[in-house]
Amino acid sequence: MSSPSRFPHSLVLIFAMIVIAQLATYVLPSGEFQRVADAGGKLLVTPGSYAQVDAAPLPWHSFLTLVPRGLAKGADVIFFVFVVGGVIAVVRATGAIDALIGAAIRKLGDQPLVLVSVTMALLAVGASTVGMTEEYMPFVPVLVTLCIALKMDAVVALGIIYGAGAIGYGCAALNPFTVIIAKGIAGVDLASNQDLRWGLLAVCLAIGVHHVMRYGRRVQRDPSTSLVADIDYSRGFEMPADMRMSAARAAVLAVFAGAIALFVWGIKVHDWYFTELMAVFLAIALASALLGRLSPNRVASEFCSGAAEMTSTALLIGFAYTIQVVLNEGRVIDTVIQAMAEPLQRATPELAAIGMLAFQSVTNFFIPSGSGQAYVVMPIMAPLSDLVGVSREVAVLAYQFGDGFTNIIVPTNALLMGMLALARIPYARWARFILPLLAKIYLVLIVFLIWAVQAGI
Repeated sequence: MSSPSRFPHSLVLIFAMIVIAQLATYVLPSGEFQRVADAGGKLLVTPGSYAQVDAAPLPWHSFLTLVPRGLAKGADVIFFVFVVGGVIAVVRATGAIDALIGAAIRKLGDQPLVLVSVTMALLAVGASTVGMTEEYMPFVPVLVTLCIALKMDAVVALGIIYGAGAIGYGCAALNPFTVIIAKGIAGVDLASNQDLRWGLLAVCLAIGVHHVMRYGRRVQRDPSTSLVADIDYSRGFEMPADMRMSAARAAVLAVFAGAIALFVWGIKVHDWYFTELMAVFLAIALASALLGRLSPNRVASEFCSGAAEMTSTALLIGFAYTIQVVLNEGRVIDTVIQAMAEPLQRATPELAAIGMLAFQSVTNFFIPSGSGQAYVVMPIMAPLSDLVGVSREVAVLAYQFGDGFTNIIVPTNALLMGMLALARIPYARWARFILPLLAKIYLVLIVFLIWAVQAGI
């Protein structure tokens, strides 16, 4: 294994990208699309409205002064991370999480394929239906501990969590933050082609499980082949001596599962998001403390310790948000989107569909927010699809493929960088693991898009 000094720290990579983003504002012309508000107040891009604008160059020190703006922009996620870290520490202090891990090892320790397959399927369905990914962050330390106990590693754990989340987002059937928004903008029936999306999700999920298990089995045979063999996981992920499943611990787990189900219901019925999710997690901590008979001082101590352990994760998220702030301040994001959209108008329908996928994949680097990207690009892609002989359904598919799957690799994705920090995985090593999977899935996506165009989907 190469020395860790050869791999830049995630914060080094993110800060370098902040500097590169600022340099790009000096090279690229500033430009903007005209935007109009829809009935719900969301700003939609007017197709064909791009025009260059006069913009003062960013001061040389913007890569420093805009960092606080990035931290402020990511405040919801950052404070969510702190709260989740504290709550998970309280729940773990009851012994419930460790008892669950122990039960999983006893029942499925000799069947890692079943464990990985079932877990990835559940997480992918959650992402596909209600857009869950941020909600999976609390499971990172749990699955890292489980995978280490099964003689695998943290890369397998994050492959399970974020691989499944990306597959669920990329092949989403009902995701309210991506598919429903994109279909609404494009004027496509919200119920159309659900079976195709679920079928593609099954195919991509099988590829993902195979990729994760192939690596995991290699690590089990030879631990020195682990991409994180030199990372210290002796603190924070150790297995406790007491892993018995008592009635109190089972009750804590039931409360946790019920609270997550409550939040899923809240998303669908009442549009809950970070504020409500943090409230739900705080309720989990209080209920767990009562069931686990933890003293108030013990709860406070565990909560603060758990939140403190999330500091690196929270900072990385804030710095990652700064990249988008710099590009917005330089007014060059629309310039990049316009430049990528123009060549699609001169392609055959099949090439245009593939070009849309490439366009969306690159756009996700600049706009990692799925819903934000939809409001920017779909008003352009929808009428463009009419011009190049591609259905609007295909345009939506290309959008969700490019948005969902590249989330597992783009360093501007604050959630990814935060989870990598939480799992102690250097970004460069994660890239070595995930890029082959991304290549295999993109081959399937390209074939699928060509078929969809030819079949008149």
